[in-house]
Amino acid sequence: ENELVAIANDRLFRMGAERVECVNSVSGRRGRPHSHTFSDRMIQPGDMIFLDIMHAFNGYRTCYYRTFICGEPNKHQIDAYETASKWISASIDLVRPGVTPDEVASVWPDAQEFGYRDEAEAFLLQYGHGVGLSLWERPIFSKRFRGQNRPLVEGMVFALETWKGADDGSGAARIEEEVVVTKDGCEIITNFPSDRLISCGLPGCEVF
Repeated sequence: ENELVAIANDRLFRMGAERVECVNSVSGRRGRPHSHTFSDRMIQPGDMIFLDIMHAFNGYRTCYYRTFICGEPNKHQIDAYETASKWISASIDLVRPGVTPDEVASVWPDAQEFGYRDEAEAFLLQYGHGVGLSLWERPIFSKRFRGQNRPLVEGMVFALETWKGADDGSGAARIEEEVVVTKDGCEIITNFPSDRLISCGLPGCEVF
């Protein structure tokens, strides 16, 4: 995990990043329950790996998760990824001027539905936050902090993120997209594909 973090940091700076706030790398069973720190764990065949890239370019921050599979996934891992993808797609579909953050977060499951005792324990797993000149800004999208009723307006930029653990405990899926609110909806500005689970250990980067 820490070698992936080192590679990502090196690549970001070589591409012109002004600052790297954090790169996180979590693999295998460390993904469930969610870990927010990387380790020296060696990635194994069959591991799900999620990475979070947080850095600055031209003064603006980025923050987004992607999940990969080392080799071929099992059914539980595919189901976890498809569920996380469904949740984030449902929230993105609601984004438009006039909608409130609470309305966007309403399509996400309650904490008990994905294995946590309460919203405090599950904080940051189904979540959204503004991103721009700093990494975490308003608006906030979270069932822990209900009452976020200031309507979205055109031009706002924020990240939405979801998490789902595999039912067999073998790992977890984490997906995050940055969007900008447009006149009639929103535009996704994180371009690396996330609609399918990508293998990082098979020829041709197969998808599942």
